[in-house]
Amino acid sequence: MRRIRPVEGFELIGVGFGPSNLAVAIAAGELGAAAPRQLFLERQPRFGWHRGMLIEDATMQVSFLKDLVTLRNPASQFSFLTFLHHNGRLIDFINSKTLFPLRVEFHDYLEWAAGQVDDVVQYDRTVVEVRPILTDGYVDELEVVSESADGSVRETHRTRNLILGTGLSPRLPAGVTASDRVWHNRDLLDKVRQLGADAKPRRVVVVGAGQSAAEVTGFLHEHFPSAEVCSVFTRFGYSPADDSPFANRVFDPAAVDEFYSAPEDVKQQLLGYHANTNYSVVDAEVIHDLYKRAYRERIVGKERLRFFNVSQVIDLRDTGTGVTLTVESLSTGQKTPLDADLIVFCTGYTPGDATDFLGDLGSECRRDSAGRLRICRDYRVATTPKLRAGIYLQGGGTEHSHGLASSLLSNIAIRAGEILDSVLNQSTAELDDAELVAQDGSAA
Repeated sequence: MRRIRPVEGFELIGVGFGPSNLAVAIAAGELGAAAPRQLFLERQPRFGWHRGMLIEDATMQVSFLKDLVTLRNPASQFSFLTFLHHNGRLIDFINSKTLFPLRVEFHDYLEWAAGQVDDVVQYDRTVVEVRPILTDGYVDELEVVSESADGSVRETHRTRNLILGTGLSPRLPAGVTASDRVWHNRDLLDKVRQLGADAKPRRVVVVGAGQSAAEVTGFLHEHFPSAEVCSVFTRFGYSPADDSPFANRVFDPAAVDEFYSAPEDVKQQLLGYHANTNYSVVDAEVIHDLYKRAYRERIVGKERLRFFNVSQVIDLRDTGTGVTLTVESLSTGQKTPLDADLIVFCTGYTPGDATDFLGDLGSECRRDSAGRLRICRDYRVATTPKLRAGIYLQGGGTEHSHGLASSLLSNIAIRAGEILDSVLNQSTAELDDAELVAQDGSAA
């Protein structure tokens, strides 16, 4: 029997509880008695962030100082350094002389922080509907309906503000469907565990040229010491990430203001110029490691690591016990048939459309001439005058308005603070003329 609980009221409800909304929960909690009444609904049974890619030797690509709080409040008790001190590893970390901790350690930090605010989170809750509450023709509040995974619990909560932090969805090429043999890298470690400790694949294929693809290639090469690992990408070779000091300024909090106020053509130029700070690029250390492995294998005469550059996978077929595919050279047209035990697509993620959660309310959200949601500087979705409840976007869907850092950890602490300030100040969802011009080139 499904249990239906009574409606509760909140000043803000967050959908999803990844790092972005976790940072909001912490920022709100630090306000003490002035904190808004908040609730976060997360469909996972517990906190988790890219668990499928927690490869043991993989490191973060951002400094530990860009944690959940430090750029907003360096004295916060939720910092990465406080976590290290709590666990007796602060001196050891300092002695390691690095700004970039292991990804597994940073995930431990995020879990530690989430555990301290678990009183404002309900796990195992999927939001199934958002409904307007009409008062004199205006929507000042929303009803958020959520269910447990097994459907046994259904709850409805009221809120004046909704923060959508639902993350990104894994992207596969057109016509490709995930299966037991066809994976997206998001699920890498879970899928490897499902194969079992005795699994000895003969050949595995990795598709992609970014950081995840390079890490997956290296991981599979080590984890399956008798398997041939084929890496397929359309580039000539892995491209190094530009993490030089001046380029990294594109992730600074001040860069968000500059990007937001820039004309649309300048925004596109900046996204193009600096894509190599984040997209389809690899840390130089990882590139060198893979090259050394391949060269070492050539010397000893046992080449398990193969690279198909300037190439693409075509004619992929899942046979149930493996996959058959053809690798086509984009430069010569030569086709190489391969039989493999599995294939891993490291082909990135796609931001969801926030209006999918809003139902009929989606029509009250304003869009620009390209069909994208108009986003205010405080990450609030611009709406018609009828919709006065606040709707905010976190971790996706704002790159066109706020720049490359909009979905990354780099600016997470500042972003959380800006959203919380907006919630507390009940800022209007209406864009002024200057913002309209900045986002669309006209005030029409």
